[in-house]
Amino acid sequence: MLFRTRSENRPYELGTYPLESLGRDISVVEIEAARPRIAAPAYNADPVGPLAKALRDYLQIFIENSGGEPAAQKAPVPDDAHRRMVDVKGYSYFMNASQVGVCRIPENAWVRECSPPNHSYAVVLLLEHGRVPELGNPAREWIEPALNEAGDCRVGGIAVCLSGHIKKLGYSATPHVMGASLVDAERLAVLAGLLVRDGDALKNPFLERGFSIAVVTTDYVLETDTPLAKSTLKAKGLTYWLGQNGAMSGRERNRRKGRATHLGAYPMETVKRVDRPTTLILDDEVPQIPKRAAFFERALRGDLGEKSQRERSRFAFKQPHTAGMMASMRAMVGVQAGDVNPQADTGEYGNPAANARALKSLAHLLGADMAGICEVPPYAWYSHGSDGNPIETRHKYAVVMLIDQEFDTMEGGSGDDWVSGTQSMRAYLRGAEIAGVMAEMLRQLGFPSRSQTNVDSDVLQLPLMLWAGLGELSRIGELVLNPFVGPRLKTVVMTTDMPLQPDKPIDFGLQYFCNNCWKCARECPCDAISWGDKKMFNGYEMWKPDAERCARYRLTNAKGSACGRCMKTCPLNKVVTADGALLERVASWCGINARWLKPALVPVAVRLDDWLGKGKRNPVKKWWFDLEVVDGVCVAPVKGVSQRDLNLEHKIDPEKQKMAYYQAHMMPVPNDLRPQPVNRKLAMAEAEVFETPEQAAARTMQNGTVPKQYIPRKPRPEGPIGEDVKPAVYGSGTDKPSKG
Repeated sequence: MLFRTRSENRPYELGTYPLESLGRDISVVEIEAARPRIAAPAYNADPVGPLAKALRDYLQIFIENSGGEPAAQKAPVPDDAHRRMVDVKGYSYFMNASQVGVCRIPENAWVRECSPPNHSYAVVLLLEHGRVPELGNPAREWIEPALNEAGDCRVGGIAVCLSGHIKKLGYSATPHVMGASLVDAERLAVLAGLLVRDGDALKNPFLERGFSIAVVTTDYVLETDTPLAKSTLKAKGLTYWLGQNGAMSGRERNRRKGRATHLGAYPMETVKRVDRPTTLILDDEVPQIPKRAAFFERALRGDLGEKSQRERSRFAFKQPHTAGMMASMRAMVGVQAGDVNPQADTGEYGNPAANARALKSLAHLLGADMAGICEVPPYAWYSHGSDGNPIETRHKYAVVMLIDQEFDTMEGGSGDDWVSGTQSMRAYLRGAEIAGVMAEMLRQLGFPSRSQTNVDSDVLQLPLMLWAGLGELSRIGELVLNPFVGPRLKTVVMTTDMPLQPDKPIDFGLQYFCNNCWKCARECPCDAISWGDKKMFNGYEMWKPDAERCARYRLTNAKGSACGRCMKTCPLNKVVTADGALLERVASWCGINARWLKPALVPVAVRLDDWLGKGKRNPVKKWWFDLEVVDGVCVAPVKGVSQRDLNLEHKIDPEKQKMAYYQAHMMPVPNDLRPQPVNRKLAMAEAEVFETPEQAAARTMQNGTVPKQYIPRKPRPEGPIGEDVKPAVYGSGTDKPSKG
């Protein structure tokens, strides 16, 4: 496959294993239905070690937030059981279940002495367990006794989210997870075509390690699967290793399995390391900014007007797939920080390099795609919180974890349609779980630690990504682009005082690439990405976007939820694993290891990207229903669905592009929570006072005065004033679209 990925024509709902190729045995249905009932499954022992305890605590958060009644009316979904199955399985794979199956529920599959709901269908979720770290890695002591808990927590969270989605469609659904289950999950996994009974053992044809199971039972009619034949236990033939039917190849799985657990799936160790980020940062001049200055926060406070304020409480949550996410995500805020175990002996963790390796192994086990570590510069801490009170600068180190927003789903959408916000929320939920578990475990070990999540972060994550060596600043502007997953990422941070060895920033030649590529700017639906050269903004060299314009579009996009079109259309949004297109893998290798070729390769790569139609929608990958939540129920989208493809004819003159820039001196008073309307006309005039990077470097060499625009407005000496507004919880009745 020279130009295309192996999976390009593989329907998304089939997942990454070729289950559809396996033999089936209908006679198993009668055998399994006749098996006697079992007692409700439960943990047989207390958790072993601090990680296992933290994981059970986080699974309990999911369990406690899994209730709620179905929506008051049913969604306008088709009666087609197959199409419904595509949505349900697609969502489950999108949430990173290893395998998914559907079956009818025989009476004996309900546990003894329970009053089952009136559910006829079961969606069965399998999650393969992670790997035990190598000898000499301190994480081995944490992870080895906690593999079951890690699988149970992750697959349990998926089940809770899936049941929330089905309930938002107007149907009854119940998640059944370890410690809170009314079903025989193993029997249902056999009936759903995921497991085979081999004597007393339950086996899967493809999963080599152990696995955890969760189930969602429902009255939502779905197309069902047939049990596997016993002969399928010998399914790993040559076709499996080559990537049968476009599934992930055995070669790629072996490649990942052969890497040390702290390295993750991508060879970040091959990327050039440098002492400082590849864009100029004037460390002594970068201002600390308040959370009040972030544009989503400004929208919440009313600074962007009534429409943006109203939509702020629903813009990313107005699609049913987020229904099961928000309650758990918000519940995790209360445990992001906590007391440190005063009895803990931290003496065995005196090796910063070993500690860093251990936390990266743990991050990958919990679901992060990459991890890097840095010391936290002072300017990475917000000056004031959302309540207007000062934030204490604490913790020396940051563990920065990257979560891939998932290539295939992004291929199926336009980038600003109804799945866009769900892609972000999935990554934010996963990040909150990963960083929360990690911080809780470290506090048990005696180290002050806090998870810094999308819902509640005391730090700006962009500078930490740069210093932790996870990417470079891109033309998209306030977005760090990674050499292996491009821009399709979200991050989460865990800050700590555990001694850690920092990583160095990276240089893979992105500045040259972005300086000669304008595709994201061309495809931006609101013209918020710069067509011009880099400028200095609050002490950073960057292609500064029009953040106000971007925020307004994402908040008020009437034909989708939020927007990620720049990520979708970027030429570096690619698959560069063993299953990626050969040409893209070669180009990626050259871009990292033969950067002297960039002047010749970049123009060709950019033109070829358009010629091949990269960035268009791939209907094979569209698994979701386009639905909008209005007044708590799902309806056909009021304004329709974004159908964008490439806009090859879009031309803009950089000299005529009108951009607004809100530097530090134009940011709101940090502890005034009342509306402080933006002055866009004044912000557009800021373009006249920008320094070029060359001018800034020359000024600092001559000990010049810090530009006044870098100096933020002072807080009120009397303290915060105004109501501390909180974003509305999904489905609380505030999800009605604004007029206009």
